[in-house]
Amino acid sequence: MKQGLNDAQRQAVRHQHGPMLVLAGPGSGKTTVITQRIACLIQEAGVDPSHILVITFTKAAAGEMKERFLRQMPSEGKRVAFGTFHAVFFTILKHAYHLEASNIIREEEKQWILRDLIRSMHLDLEEEAEMIKGILSEISFVKNGRIPPEHYYPMKCAKEAFSSLYDGYGRYLKRSRKIDFDDMLVNTYELFQQRKDILAAWRNKYRYILIDEFQDVNQIQYDIVRMLAEPENNLFLVGDDDQSIYRFRGAKPEIMLHMPKDYPDAKIIHLVHNYRCPQDVVRMASRIIGHNSERFPKEMIAVKQEEHSITQDIFDSQREAYAKVAERIRAKKHSYRQTAVLYRTNIQARVLMERLMEYNIPFVTKDQTPNLYEHWIAKDMLAYVRLAMGSRRRSDFLMVMNRPKRYLSRESLEKETVTFDAWQAFYADRPWMEERIEKLQSDLLTIKTMRPFAALNYIRKAIGYDGFLEEYAELRNIEKEELFEILDALQEGSRSYPDYEQWFLHMKRYQQELKEAYSRERAGQDAVTLATFHSAKGLEFDAVHLIDVNEGVTPYKKAVLPSDMEEERRMFYVAVTRAKKELYLYISKIINRHNAEISRFLLEAED
Repeated sequence: MKQGLNDAQRQAVRHQHGPMLVLAGPGSGKTTVITQRIACLIQEAGVDPSHILVITFTKAAAGEMKERFLRQMPSEGKRVAFGTFHAVFFTILKHAYHLEASNIIREEEKQWILRDLIRSMHLDLEEEAEMIKGILSEISFVKNGRIPPEHYYPMKCAKEAFSSLYDGYGRYLKRSRKIDFDDMLVNTYELFQQRKDILAAWRNKYRYILIDEFQDVNQIQYDIVRMLAEPENNLFLVGDDDQSIYRFRGAKPEIMLHMPKDYPDAKIIHLVHNYRCPQDVVRMASRIIGHNSERFPKEMIAVKQEEHSITQDIFDSQREAYAKVAERIRAKKHSYRQTAVLYRTNIQARVLMERLMEYNIPFVTKDQTPNLYEHWIAKDMLAYVRLAMGSRRRSDFLMVMNRPKRYLSRESLEKETVTFDAWQAFYADRPWMEERIEKLQSDLLTIKTMRPFAALNYIRKAIGYDGFLEEYAELRNIEKEELFEILDALQEGSRSYPDYEQWFLHMKRYQQELKEAYSRERAGQDAVTLATFHSAKGLEFDAVHLIDVNEGVTPYKKAVLPSDMEEERRMFYVAVTRAKKELYLYISKIINRHNAEISRFLLEAED
């Protein structure tokens, strides 16, 4: 057994039979504990390596764990099974139903099916891609939670529409003999319930089960693992309930919290030593997470004794804050690769990326950041600008002529190239409609002379686009704040451009930079990591910059229930504990032209 383990790690590693829960805080060496425990089972308990199953949550984590163990025990390591929940369960289904990889539905195929179903139902949508993504996420949530679809109230569309889409999608899967990733769980659960002989065979195969990141399991994953582990219950569950941040996928800290009730004989080990973060970061994180009530009481002890590693600044605006982020990164106190900028939501990344581009700082993104300029709201704004600059394309007029409502008909635009004279002539018998066209023409002439920032403000306030967005949100029962966030980000991004030509050049460069950011990550180039709190979990960096540490952003404004607020606190805890050497916190007095307050989490850190 490896030397240098602390007492708690040693106890966990030497555990052989029966259930054990290892509470492993950030930077506490959990991967070392898992690989050492596998070695201990083989060398000291005489367990056949082929009877050991190690489950992780990502393919990358499974590969890394396997690689580390192979370096330790090359020959035995080849016989230990490492995999994600989905990979393990698909292997079980392959044997039972003779499935192949071709039976797994591809992501683009899922979207294609949903798009067809939505269009056949004549649902009126602006952002179809976002809608499809949201509905697929909700279908996944229903399947993973084993929720009867008729008892589920969707967020992205009406209940009747969701039921039709859910049923239509299910019929397609059955008809084409396809399964999705959620079916891998559902079908394995049903298989084990119905075929006790198959369950017995897999129990005999995997007698020792180790699970990494146990706090991320959802109910169906936990139920299958419990069936598989009986009757010996050789379960070794490693995780941190304080880092449970995937409630939207069905993962709940309650599953981990209730584990000792499910297994009264389970041993519980606390890995309390943090080998990653400086002492003051550990102190801050501990104080903040201590305000959560749904958690195992525990302490975290910093091994690194450094202090003064936290820098906290307040800025008049996001623009100033992001410029400071870029200045500090460009000073290159730490390499780009060892630097991260973390944020609560993807929307913040858009403006941040533009600042980094201004400073020529290369970056990679851990999230698929939507292109701001491809959002339908941005397309509306750009159509107004193109018309002001002289475009007379029918398509541009169609986009905005009733945003806000002017009651102009499509039939009034008879040709692909529009002239205002011909347009007004169509309404010669309705002078009030002619006046509306004349007013639009006058507005476009006004916009033509403005800087981009002022033009967007004019479209929003003087023309009335903000009012249109409010009506749109109410009609479709969606949060108007989400729409205004897009518009605010677009307007803020236009502020520094003196004319439309330079703004359009910037957009072109921004789109190119997004493509390069994805290729940089694949190539493993030296670049700053941009990530949401969710995507940053499991990563660590010398320098971590947290932006917009304000109420309404973190914690997010939608967090209303106590359980929501506890999840927000766990996300912030995860973000803070990514820092190995330095942590920078940026607070803005104004966010999207609204006064903003300091995050309660920073006030809690001072308690």
